[in-house]
Amino acid sequence: MNDPLQYIPSKINDGHWLTAYTLPQLQSRVPEVQVVLPICSLGTPVEELEQLGPLVLPPLYHEGLHPSFKSELISRVHRCFPYLRGTEQRATYDGLRNTWDDDFGIKVVELPEKQYPAPRQNGIVAFSVDTAVEEHGPHLPLCTDTIQSYGVLQRLAETHDELTIAPPVEYGHLTWGLPFGMSVDITPELVTKYVREYTNAIQTRYDAEAIYVVDVHGSIVHRNAIQAGLAESDADRYLFRWLHDPLVEFSGNRGDQHAGGVETALVELINPDLVDSSWWPVRLVELANDQMDMKAALEQQSYLDGFINYVVSRQMNGIVGEIRNYFDVDAQHMMKLMLDTASEDINELLGGSVFVG
Repeated sequence: MNDPLQYIPSKINDGHWLTAYTLPQLQSRVPEVQVVLPICSLGTPVEELEQLGPLVLPPLYHEGLHPSFKSELISRVHRCFPYLRGTEQRATYDGLRNTWDDDFGIKVVELPEKQYPAPRQNGIVAFSVDTAVEEHGPHLPLCTDTIQSYGVLQRLAETHDELTIAPPVEYGHLTWGLPFGMSVDITPELVTKYVREYTNAIQTRYDAEAIYVVDVHGSIVHRNAIQAGLAESDADRYLFRWLHDPLVEFSGNRGDQHAGGVETALVELINPDLVDSSWWPVRLVELANDQMDMKAALEQQSYLDGFINYVVSRQMNGIVGEIRNYFDVDAQHMMKLMLDTASEDINELLGGSVFVG
């Protein structure tokens, strides 16, 4: 039976899953390698997807792709990856890469629809909606957010027998990654539509008593879009949680929001092999020198063209925040705070709470 945790990489810059790689690794590999976007059914064996190409994007699921927005969602992936169309990086990439059959360098592989048995019926079913195709600097993999969400869910399942973990939704709304490339932003409207259809599919597949959806991505627009999708779904009982909510005093309040000290510490706790040792901590000074101040990111994000020019002209590395904050946080304590919050959520769902946002 397919294990949802197989979608989470075990080693950085290794294997077929594109989201296991860092920004600089992909910048060097993507122009020379065919990237595959799979469309498959829930339960498709991970091994089957890994055989589709040398670098595989997270799958889109037939069950979540309503005909009314399927082509729009695929076009959005084409538009953003590996660089936002219309940018100098995209023009350079198009000039350097090999010529593929697909105009944008991504080959869409649509597998036949197939019904796979669910690993378990009833109970509470949990999954994340994170921005797994989002650069996280030179030292962390693209799927840093998903790694953290499933790090919490895996620990939660060990103490709650009624919890079943489903595969993640690995596309969402983002802004900060686009100036650096190797990131996919799907619009809030598409997030809402896809979450609605995916939730319905999970509800049916697992005959779920309740749905628990999490994320660690910081965008409030992304979180609102998720909650809108849940509200439009057929789920009778659900609860959404931003897992970094109890960590604000260590992250946002310290200006450490993206790929900085907090996320480095948490990923290292979950699996040290998911932090690039050639960068961290040996090149700490370089990482800190090329990081972007959170205040500057907030000021620039409303005007994307200006944001892109700002990043490119200053040769930023993708970190938005403060990498040195790593030395002032306790990863075990932060994980406990997230787990305690998630445990309270599960107990609330078990108590019969309905439509909790």
